[in-house]
Amino acid sequence: MQIDRNHAGQAFTTYVSAYDPTDPKIALKVQHTWRVADLCQRIAQSLGLSPADVDLAWLLGLLHDVGRFEQVRVYGTFEDGKSVSHAALGAKVLFDGYAGQPPTIRSYVDDPSGDELIRTTIELHSSWRLPQDQDERTRTFCQILRDADKIDILKVNCICSVESIYGISYQQMLESQLSPETESWFWRHSCVPRGARHFPADVLLGHICFMWELVYPESIRAAVEQGYVFQMLERPWTRPETLAEFQRMDAHLRGWLRENGYLE
Repeated sequence: MQIDRNHAGQAFTTYVSAYDPTDPKIALKVQHTWRVADLCQRIAQSLGLSPADVDLAWLLGLLHDVGRFEQVRVYGTFEDGKSVSHAALGAKVLFDGYAGQPPTIRSYVDDPSGDELIRTTIELHSSWRLPQDQDERTRTFCQILRDADKIDILKVNCICSVESIYGISYQQMLESQLSPETESWFWRHSCVPRGARHFPADVLLGHICFMWELVYPESIRAAVEQGYVFQMLERPWTRPETLAEFQRMDAHLRGWLRENGYLE
């Protein structure tokens, strides 16, 4: 399929112009979207994909969070558990239409031959696990998008306010408990299931755990190069036991990265 990046990019700009640009949540997601698209391109190129497939990966990054804008408008939150699955909502906006509006996918790309792959990838980009029975091509694009999204979420945690991401103050975050259940997933080198996160520090650690499941070497290199995951681990937690545990996890992650050649 042929993708006109300028056309798709303008369609995205037009779509988000309907939302309040002064809302920090909206601004955050617009900026996040463009960075994820660029990261998808970087990862796809590292895999030696064709120029057309690199464009497709870029487009997936551009489209992956279109559901976030309606989520913020209707519910005022990024928390899927307190509102709706933003991934499912994004697929609905693109392919089914939402709130009386027609589907928007043809605004971005004329060729419908990639619709099934695009829809599947958007719907699954925030899932804890991918289905085991996926075909190789679909799985590759799902993994590219999920890696790119994870990398930039680490950045968002450091460049955006705690209020705009978590809906609480920075001080409340620093005073948060860390649950043993969430800690256990870190030591298993696994992402954290949504139901295993109970406190704000758990949610932050859940983001840190994205490092364990980055699929592609270029993804890990990009995350290390940016360095945001280390900033997250080094927050000045007020509870001594929470501070000590994050310090222990920091040392463990750095050791793992060194052992695998990603950190000197």
